[in-house]
Amino acid sequence: MNDPRKDSMKKKTATFRVRITSAAAILLMQVNLALAMEPASSPSAPANSPASQPMVEAPMPADHLAPPLSLAQAMQQAQQPIGTQQPFHVDLPRSHKPFAQYRPSDAPPLDLNNSPRLENLIRDGKLYISLRDAIDLAIENNLDLAYFRYNFPIAQTDLARTKAGGSVNGVNTGIVQSSTEGGFGSQNTGSAATASGSAAAGAGGIVTSTLGAGTAVSSFDPYLTFKGFVDHTVTQEGNAFQNGVLTFKQNRIQGQGNYSQSFPLGTNVNVNYFGQRFANNSPYEAINPTLYSSLTVAVTQNFLAGFGISTNERYMHIAKKNLQITDLAFRAQVIATITQVENIYWDLVNAYEDEQVKERSLAFVQQNLQTDEKQLQLNAIPAMQVIKDQSDEATSEGDLTVSRANLRLNELLMKNAITKMDDPVIDEMPVIPLDRVGPVDPNATKSIDDLITEAEKNRPDVKQDEIAMQVAQMSLKSIKSELLPTLNAYGFYSGNGIAGPSNPNCNLSPAAECISDLPTGFSGMLGNTFNYSSPEYQVGMTLSINLRNRVAKADQFRAALEYRQRQITFEEQKKSIRFDVRNSQFALQQAEARVNAAQKARDLAQHTFDVTAQEQKLGAKSSYDTLVAQHDLATAESTLVAAQTAYEKAKVDIDRATGDTLERMGVSIDDAKSGVVTHAP
Repeated sequence: MNDPRKDSMKKKTATFRVRITSAAAILLMQVNLALAMEPASSPSAPANSPASQPMVEAPMPADHLAPPLSLAQAMQQAQQPIGTQQPFHVDLPRSHKPFAQYRPSDAPPLDLNNSPRLENLIRDGKLYISLRDAIDLAIENNLDLAYFRYNFPIAQTDLARTKAGGSVNGVNTGIVQSSTEGGFGSQNTGSAATASGSAAAGAGGIVTSTLGAGTAVSSFDPYLTFKGFVDHTVTQEGNAFQNGVLTFKQNRIQGQGNYSQSFPLGTNVNVNYFGQRFANNSPYEAINPTLYSSLTVAVTQNFLAGFGISTNERYMHIAKKNLQITDLAFRAQVIATITQVENIYWDLVNAYEDEQVKERSLAFVQQNLQTDEKQLQLNAIPAMQVIKDQSDEATSEGDLTVSRANLRLNELLMKNAITKMDDPVIDEMPVIPLDRVGPVDPNATKSIDDLITEAEKNRPDVKQDEIAMQVAQMSLKSIKSELLPTLNAYGFYSGNGIAGPSNPNCNLSPAAECISDLPTGFSGMLGNTFNYSSPEYQVGMTLSINLRNRVAKADQFRAALEYRQRQITFEEQKKSIRFDVRNSQFALQQAEARVNAAQKARDLAQHTFDVTAQEQKLGAKSSYDTLVAQHDLATAESTLVAAQTAYEKAKVDIDRATGDTLERMGVSIDDAKSGVVTHAP
């Protein structure tokens, strides 16, 4: 007969064994799940900690006792010396050869090869890149910067032509951002907007400006002109009375040379020489052939309109100011390019980390599905639970697919910004960002007054506007000369010489008229031309007055009105800069607040997940509850990643607004001009 106490004890023992077995199975499942997720970052680690930065594929150190190297350190140690790259340099053509000025010059051919720096960042078929690497590669390879560098020799050609009295062609100093798509939108570059052709009221929609207007500027280059010919003429005469023969034959050799040059004071010098040899068969000529030459030197000086160096060299002054504006505009171009590259980099980091979050989420869902499928086989859970798990798996796979597509797009944008030419190998190469958190920005703690003062001092567009105002003032002064009457004082001297041998066929009557005491050769002719034997000189003036002068008066007054408009634009630009700085500071503060809020939300989601997982182990929660908690954690992590990216981009923007981008990132403007990075940050 069985003892009831023993039976009760056996039942309790069996129940206890079942519970122990179940607890061990659940514990084993959690261990397997943890091991399955180990390659990814641990959810319990903060998103900006090294554990949250998936530095996979780092080489295992030989000494296991040594601390493991980060991927960035390993890549830095593995880099080879960077190969040589020719810096950008274009000189204006200069030559002492006599005919070099009349031959075309060609610019050096383009170098469209990517810099050797890019090859040093490739490892195992992947491009590992830090923020500093992206900036250096952009300086060396970005096509926007390569395009803008040609503005420097273009500005030099403008100065060269204005030194010769030519007008200013101008330099295009607009910011180019065709190869740095992505990131923030286009920012204010300090250039005033112009009316479109359809809305403009000028002829054909083109409105001209009075900038640089004034009296005409003559060329300061000396001009040498030569004209010569040989002429033979035979004329049938009706009678011999006029020339003494019925068939009159003439041979003429004539040459003329002219030298002219103008000077910035409004002075013009003109030297003209004329020479001729004339021979005929007329018996009425005492000398035959006849040699004749004349030299004329004329000097003209403007005294009212067109007088003065400031008036005649105004184009040169504008060209010199344009050189300064071009230099400042290039600085603005570098800031814009670096800003865009930084934004693209942080978008890449966002996409990369978001993909990691989606991969961890999918791995957890798949592990949970495998566990529930085993539980279903044991009839421990309903089939509906597995169907929900499968639905969650499909959703997670879709989220991961979208995240990977976004990552590929950001990789493409980055490669487009840091390469000169397409390389099929690089085009398909994954890009691994090494920096996950940007450097500390000192502008984040400065007062708004200090930021505005710094922006007004550092931003290149402010200095561009100041120089533009100086050019407008010079133009306003030079156009006043056009209002004055034209008063020219001139003086010229002329010397003449004639020579030739006696005509043996001369039959003039009396015979004494066939006798000549003139020199017979060219030397005598030239001597009489220059020895003041037959001079002519004249001094005079010409005065021209426009009695109404409406065109010049209208242009001068329009120039005054346009100057007032430029003053308004200058003040408007100052207001715009102040607003830009304030807006950037507000955006930075808001982004920092969002990071703090997202961090707290992520920590709470992590705590909720940990508690739910623990309760699942104790049997108080189901796997579905844990799955929901993990989904909330993944959402919170993605939100934190996005908030951190927005914060990094807000730091980038406040540097742009204050003009501190190059200084904060350690970018040398000389390196940017040459296209080769040689200075360490």
